[in-house]
Amino acid sequence: MSAAEAGGVFRRARGRTLDAFLSEKEREWKGPFYFIQGADPQFGLMKAWSTGDSDSGGDEWGQEIRLTEQAVEAINKLKPKPKFFVLCGDLIHAMPGTPWRKEQTADLQRVLARVDRDIPLVLVSGNHDVGNTPTPETVAEFQRTWGDDYFSFWVGGVLFLVLNSQFWYDASRCPALKQAQDQWLDQQLSVAGRRHCQHAVVFQHIPLFLHSIDEDDDYFNLTKSVRKEVANKLTRAGVTAVFSGHYHRNAGGTYQNLDMVVSSAIGCQLGQDTHGLRVVVVTAEKIIHRYYSLDELSEQGVEADLMGLMEEK
Repeated sequence: MSAAEAGGVFRRARGRTLDAFLSEKEREWKGPFYFIQGADPQFGLMKAWSTGDSDSGGDEWGQEIRLTEQAVEAINKLKPKPKFFVLCGDLIHAMPGTPWRKEQTADLQRVLARVDRDIPLVLVSGNHDVGNTPTPETVAEFQRTWGDDYFSFWVGGVLFLVLNSQFWYDASRCPALKQAQDQWLDQQLSVAGRRHCQHAVVFQHIPLFLHSIDEDDDYFNLTKSVRKEVANKLTRAGVTAVFSGHYHRNAGGTYQNLDMVVSSAIGCQLGQDTHGLRVVVVTAEKIIHRYYSLDELSEQGVEADLMGLMEEK
């Protein structure tokens, strides 16, 4: 599937917004709703990890295709339909400029094209999508293939911010792009304050932290100085939740009023969790979320207590 053929599914994030939602109609709170969060389908990692060659391996991804197909089928069966389905990065495993990248991208696009057209896709860039050290060229490739690497949209009075966390990991080869996102984010957070949004929520690939704001630096989190700067900026602006992936395990913690949610992968698991998706219910007062295995969500759907929250006024 070419980028042009996939345009209706994959290229909705343009001009730093998502045209699946008309912002002026979506700025007012209309009542509870829910969305689905997934992360790290990462076509190719399961083979690479099993052979001990996670850097240059990954020449097969049939398992990831089947798991992502199962995820899509489970989402399409949900009633009522979720407002959207967000994938928090590492869409494929092959890094920019490496073998199998084109083939993995084409296969993932074919699977995601089966998502119900009434359930918009929200696609977040990860380190395997733009590179551990992104460049203007790798970011431009992501934008051509999947859409903008950072953008915002409103749904039912809630402001959602999609960020390129790789700029906070290593922007040494694209400092101007990092500066542009930082300035844009400041503007968006200012808008959130003026518009009195019901909630403000962030999606990014790399977690600010896995368990605690003061934990040691790790491959799977942002450095302590960066995470504290970003977390303080978000909390001052009233952001209440950050959803991420990258860790291939479930984790998370809180900082002040900020809920840091780390979801395990659709694809390769690096811990004891199952391949799964997170159901996120947004009410007037709070955001409630629960991780489901793909089998659970396929067989039983969303549990009644979560569905009941959407009946509240």
